[in-house]
Amino acid sequence: MSAENALELSNIWKRIGKKMILKNVAFVVEKGQIVGLLGPNGAGKTTLIRVIVSLMQLDQGNIMINGSSLTKDFKSAIANVGAIVENPEFYNYLSGYDNLLQYARISRTPISNARIQEVVAAVHLEDKISQKVKTYSLGMRQRLGVAQALLHQPALLVLDEPMNGLDPLGMREFRDMLLDLRDQGISVLISSHQLSDVEQLADQLVILQNGEVTHKVAMADIKRGDHHQVSLITTNNTLAKELLTAAGFQHVTAEGDELLVVTAEESRSEIAKVLVNGDVGLLQLVLKVNSLEDVFLKWTEGGV
Repeated sequence: MSAENALELSNIWKRIGKKMILKNVAFVVEKGQIVGLLGPNGAGKTTLIRVIVSLMQLDQGNIMINGSSLTKDFKSAIANVGAIVENPEFYNYLSGYDNLLQYARISRTPISNARIQEVVAAVHLEDKISQKVKTYSLGMRQRLGVAQALLHQPALLVLDEPMNGLDPLGMREFRDMLLDLRDQGISVLISSHQLSDVEQLADQLVILQNGEVTHKVAMADIKRGDHHQVSLITTNNTLAKELLTAAGFQHVTAEGDELLVVTAEESRSEIAKVLVNGDVGLLQLVLKVNSLEDVFLKWTEGGV
């Protein structure tokens, strides 16, 4: 395993009953990186996360966590993982701080009061940590769950659908918290159906479909895309299309009131020059950036 990887999966297979749920899954999460795990319902995401955090045993393959094998050196490997799988559970009659204190008492790793205060600050709960958990919003409970998962200073944070049920403010606060944690060097593997949030969070994406990894790609590459698409509105779309085609733009199509021009490179200035020289008025010129939703639906054939 590379020293730069917080998590490395190799040849992961898992059968439940007669059905093979995971098939030769392999990918890495580099240190200080957020990786989004995406896929349609039933793709095997939750099963994979349960295997990674040892809630389920794998049938074949190897999982390395911060340099330790989960099968050969379980204690060292699992000590480097913090996780929220489904909803975190707490003692509602206790304060957030007392919940963390209770968890610290049963931890195999000694956890000081200073460390508790450190993770409380990391998840932005300083003003609420003395309140009873029963008064917490869902977003606050999720952040407290992350604090609990971080207490023993893991290298890897694993989150399964952590933003389910959060309102827009809660999503933004949770997203900002994860970005702060990444900047502190903590690696994150997050499974989520909230594609817009993953788009703003992830450095890398892993697409799982029918138990297999079908795509591994950098988020920056998705935003850049293989081609640039420029949307135009002109005073004469018919003439504009003729001019652009004659100038060497081979992929020009009409779509309603728009002209869509697909180019290998960003060519807005050249497009504008062609139209101005041809006496075509340019009313609108917009570079369309690929969205994660567009790419995800294309790769999974519309699956969610």
